[in-house]
Amino acid sequence: MSDTPAADRVTFVTIDEGRDGQRLDNFLITHLKGVPRSRIYRIIRSGEVRVNKKRAKQTTRLAVDDVVRVPPVRTSESQAPPVVSGGLAERLARALLYEDDQIFIFNKPAGLAVHGGSGVSLGLIEALRVLYPEERNLELVHRLDRDTSGCIMVARHRGFLRRLQKLMQQGGVEKRYWLLCQGFKGSERRMEAPLLKITQGNERMVRVSREGKASVTDFTLVERFGDAALVEARLGTGRTHQIRVHSQFGGFPILGDDKYGSRKGDARLEALGHRRLCLHARSLVFRHPQSGETIKVNAPLDEDFEAILTALRSDKR
Repeated sequence: MSDTPAADRVTFVTIDEGRDGQRLDNFLITHLKGVPRSRIYRIIRSGEVRVNKKRAKQTTRLAVDDVVRVPPVRTSESQAPPVVSGGLAERLARALLYEDDQIFIFNKPAGLAVHGGSGVSLGLIEALRVLYPEERNLELVHRLDRDTSGCIMVARHRGFLRRLQKLMQQGGVEKRYWLLCQGFKGSERRMEAPLLKITQGNERMVRVSREGKASVTDFTLVERFGDAALVEARLGTGRTHQIRVHSQFGGFPILGDDKYGSRKGDARLEALGHRRLCLHARSLVFRHPQSGETIKVNAPLDEDFEAILTALRSDKR
């Protein structure tokens, strides 16, 4: 059976061990390179995609020897991979923090989405698939918000992806973030506040709610600048927007956060001549699932974040 997508005929793909456990939508996003996510979700919902001759959901997990029916997809976008500019290619080459035969760890630039969609044509994972064409199974291990910079892991093989994600679910990956906030009191704070995802209009938001999932973040002061502070956050859980919402709920919103920040914080940044979400995934520590080695990776702050700290140090108020 063919595993090459075609724009003018149905193809059938037999799932091998490298794709075992992968979600149907993620398989199709990789298989139909360049096809918009909205189109992929549409052909799944319509029943044009079949798994073992049966309709399937986008969340269906594929297993070895499953046969996926892929319908003809006529779109000019599917004929060529996205274009990665020379500037982005250079930034990502400099951003590589660690690699072995199972994983890459990058220092993701602020402003770069981790994947395309929702008006974003090119994200980190699409760019990496273009820059590393020999890597057929690159997958994000976890995610960062578009405007958050710092450590992000990309697995080179499906089997290792599942092992890393299981390690994360068991609390075996220590993640630390640096944030610049306003109103942080004392030197340490622990926030234990359940978080619930909600939708406001077309925007996804998170708020503290008794109906939410248990969430824990430990905050420790790194440096103080008058009423602003550089703080380290250590995640006890990994909920969507966890640090941003816990900071807001604790009375020390992150500077430059257009969803959960404050006007006072925005004005402070603008007075310094900068505008960005001041949140950075600073470090990762975990035991390598294959080698058993302890991996410790630190991501340097980018020039913009460093410039904000420099300005605050010279202008303590």
